[in-house]
Amino acid sequence: MLIIAEIGQNHNGDMEVAKKLITAAKEMGADIAKFQLYNVDSILPPTFEWYKEAKEAQLSKEQVVDLADWCKKVNIEFIASVFDVERVRWCEEIGVKRYKIASRSIYDEQLIAAIAGTGKDIIASLGMYKGKEFPRIDTTGKVDFLYCVAKYPTAAEDLNFLEIDFNKYSGFSDHTIGIEAALVAMARGAKIIEKHFTLDKKMHGPDHIISMEPKELKQIVEFSRRFEKILYHP
Repeated sequence: MLIIAEIGQNHNGDMEVAKKLITAAKEMGADIAKFQLYNVDSILPPTFEWYKEAKEAQLSKEQVVDLADWCKKVNIEFIASVFDVERVRWCEEIGVKRYKIASRSIYDEQLIAAIAGTGKDIIASLGMYKGKEFPRIDTTGKVDFLYCVAKYPTAAEDLNFLEIDFNKYSGFSDHTIGIEAALVAMARGAKIIEKHFTLDKKMHGPDHIISMEPKELKQIVEFSRRFEKILYHP
């Protein structure tokens, strides 16, 4: 199983916090530390409730290089949700192994073409996708689709696990409060779990409340490893 600690904007623009989150993700056993790379003015209006916070958390190219280097130092994979073609170029310069396509970008043909053109593996969330079949992404890399619900936070009753086939979906991008949904998803066959990660849920910002703290990340990782051993190594 692949466990992704979605740091996203939870560093609140503080590079020391970002590095502490990377280190904690590694120490708790996550496979990937993930960030969001965007130009806030191209994706959010100034009237958006969390615009100021998103602006403060916007990473420069130099900061992205620094964080990717820190990931190498602590030996955890760096990936990002990229929201424009320029930031795809940043990631290519860094030498990322794979890309994440966020739910909000699933209809962005220019962005998807740029990512697909790298030939790297792709993980794509389908929370805002309206089609009956998975979207077609023409790439030589592997594409993994994640089930998610584009509500922040997602209520338990909004999940549709009984009808979701995790032989088709590779995994689950979790926006619920707590870790129970992630555990259920793994038990039902999800092989990738992505969940927001914070040092403290009481910190200011839009995503901290739906995030897991280090001890919860450790619980998810330990469950996934035990579950794998039971299921695949009798």
